[in-house]
Amino acid sequence: MSQPNGTADAPIEVSSIPTVVGINFGNSYASISVLTKEGTADCIANEDGERQIACAIAFHGEELYIGNQAKHQLVKNSQNTITGFRNLLGKKFSEIPVNALSISAPVIQHPEIPDAAAYKVKVLQASPSPLPTTATNTPAASAAATPRSEPVQAERVLTVSEVTTIFLKSLIQSAEDFLGKKVQGAVISVPGWFEQAQKDALEKAANDAGITVLQLLEEAGAAAITTTTGPQPEGLNADRTQLLVDLGASALSLSLLSIRQGLVHSLATLSDHSVGGDAIDDRLIKHFAKEFTKKTKTALAVCPATDAQDKRAEAKLRLALEHTKRTISASPGAATCSVESLKDGLDFTGTITRLRFDMEVRAVYDRVAAKVQELVAAAGLDLYDVDEVVYVGGSSSLPGLDEALAQGFVETVVTPFTQGTVVGGGAGDPTTILARGCALQARILAQLAEGTDEEREVKASFTHGHQYTQAKVTSKTVGFLFPEEGVESALGGQWIPAILKETPVPARRIVTFDVDLGEGAGEKKVGFEVWEAKEGVKVEKVKLPKLEDEEPAEGEEEEEDEEEEVKEKTVEKENLLASVSFMATQAKKKGARWTTRLELTSIVGEDGTLEIGAVEVGASGRGEKTVVRVSAA
Repeated sequence: MSQPNGTADAPIEVSSIPTVVGINFGNSYASISVLTKEGTADCIANEDGERQIACAIAFHGEELYIGNQAKHQLVKNSQNTITGFRNLLGKKFSEIPVNALSISAPVIQHPEIPDAAAYKVKVLQASPSPLPTTATNTPAASAAATPRSEPVQAERVLTVSEVTTIFLKSLIQSAEDFLGKKVQGAVISVPGWFEQAQKDALEKAANDAGITVLQLLEEAGAAAITTTTGPQPEGLNADRTQLLVDLGASALSLSLLSIRQGLVHSLATLSDHSVGGDAIDDRLIKHFAKEFTKKTKTALAVCPATDAQDKRAEAKLRLALEHTKRTISASPGAATCSVESLKDGLDFTGTITRLRFDMEVRAVYDRVAAKVQELVAAAGLDLYDVDEVVYVGGSSSLPGLDEALAQGFVETVVTPFTQGTVVGGGAGDPTTILARGCALQARILAQLAEGTDEEREVKASFTHGHQYTQAKVTSKTVGFLFPEEGVESALGGQWIPAILKETPVPARRIVTFDVDLGEGAGEKKVGFEVWEAKEGVKVEKVKLPKLEDEEPAEGEEEEEDEEEEVKEKTVEKENLLASVSFMATQAKKKGARWTTRLELTSIVGEDGTLEIGAVEVGASGRGEKTVVRVSAA
C-alpha cells in the first residue's frame, strides 16, 4: 500500500500559536503536557517533581496538600483527604453507589444544596477578632496592636465541583510556572462513558479554576491522536485496526478503532466498572498481608479492613505497591514491598517475583482478555484482525497483561512492549499517551481559532455529534485482481487491496507496483479486475504430534490427541465491480519477461461511487490515463 499523500508534518514553532496545554484528568492520576519547540508534546513535572500527579487533596491543620503529598495523608489523616472525586462529578448524591461513600473523607449530602454530593473535612482557620471596629480601633490598628489570634478547628464542606476546581487550578498553575506565561487554553481528557451531565460539571469546574476549555476530548480520541502523529512504528501500516486497552484504577475501557491514513473510525467500545487497577492492588495487598501474618504471627485483615490499625496498614501497603508495580513493569526480576511499622510497630519487607505477581493477578488479566474477545466479536471481527494494541494507564504497563492478551493475536501485532516504548515517556508510554494527545489536539484547535470561516467550521467539527464525526465508512474491501496462470491461489491471481473496509468516505488511495506482462514479442496488454472482497479468519484444529515418551504403558488407556487452533487470514471474491484493460506502451524487458510500472488511483465518493484511474509510469513519463467509474449500488 502507498503511504499518505503529502509531506509529513513540519516542525511548528510553539511561539507562533497561543499557549495551550493538554491535561489527562484521571480518577487516580493526572498529567500535564505542553508543546515543545519541535512541535511535539511532552509531559512536565509539577513543583514537587511529579509527572504523574495523584488526584488527591488533603487538609492538615492550616495546610492544603495536593498530589502525591496529599495521597500520603491517607495513612494518618484519611478523614481529611479526598480522592476519587473525578468519577463523582455531575452525579447526584442519591446516584452514588454505597461502596463509594467510604473512601477517604466521607461523602455526604450537602447540607444546603438538595441531593448534592459533598465532602466534610476538618481544618484550622483563624478565629475572628473579638474587638469591635471604632474610630480609634480600625482593622489596621487592631492588627498592629494585637498578636495574631490562634486558629481554631472548624468543619468545611466542599462540593465535588469545588474539590475538582482546587485540583485543576493547581495543575494549570504548574503549567504556567513551567512555561513562564499564562495558559490560554486547554484540552482535557474524559472517559468515553462520561455522561453529558458529568462533562458539563467538569467544564464548569475547569472554568472556575480559570481554564479556558478548548475541548473535552474522549480518551480513545486522545490516544489515537498520539499514535497517528509523528513517525509510525516499523512494520505498522497507515491503514490498520487498533485496539485501545485503558485499564484505569476504577474501570476498564476498551475501544476498537479503524485507522485509515490518519482518519479514525470507532468500530466498537466497551466499559466494565467491575475490573480495574484497584482489583490488582487488592489481590497484592492480600498476598503481602498473608506474608506479614506468616512472618510476624500478627493478624492483619485487609480488603476490606474494619479495625483502625488494619485500615492504616492497608493504606500503607497500597502506597508501597506503587513502587512494587513500577519495578515489576521495568525489570524481569523480583520486586520488594517495604513498609515501616506496618502494624503494632512491626516493619515489613516482602519480595515477589514476576511469576508470582502474575499468578496473584491472573484473574484480572483473564477478565480483561475475555472483555477484549467480547469487544472484537461485537465488531464482527477476530483477534487476528487487530494490527496494533495501545495501552493506557499505569496498570497497563504490566508485562503480564500484555502476555495474557498476546496469546490471541497474530504474531506480528504491534504493542508498546514489542516496540520497547512502554516506559520512559516514549511514544507508547501508557502513562503519558493521553496528556500528549490532548496537547496535540489543543495545538490544532488553537491554530483554527482565528482562521477563516472554513477553518472555524473544521474546529466546530470536533464537537461530539457533529456531522463530520458521523462519517460513512466502506463495508467491504475494494481491491485489484491480476489473473495469473499457474498461480495456486483461492482468488486465481495476485490480489492487491486498495481501500480497506471501515475506511471513512470520501477516500482516495494510490497504489504503485510492477506488472508482469509475460514473454514474447508484440503488443503487450494490461488487464485486471476490480472486486469487492470478503475478508475473514479461517480456524483449523490441528492435532499435536505425540512425543515418544508419551506412549501409554501396557494396560493404560490411550489419551485423546491434543488439538491446537491454527488461524489464517482469508480473502474471498464477492462482487465484481469492473474489468479494466488497455495496451501497455511503456513496457520494458527484464530477462525473458516484459514488465510495466502501473499507478492505480481509487476514489470512493460520499455517495459510494467508485472511480478507478490506471496509468503507466515509465522513464519517458506518464502514459495515457484509463478511467472506469462504478455507480453506487
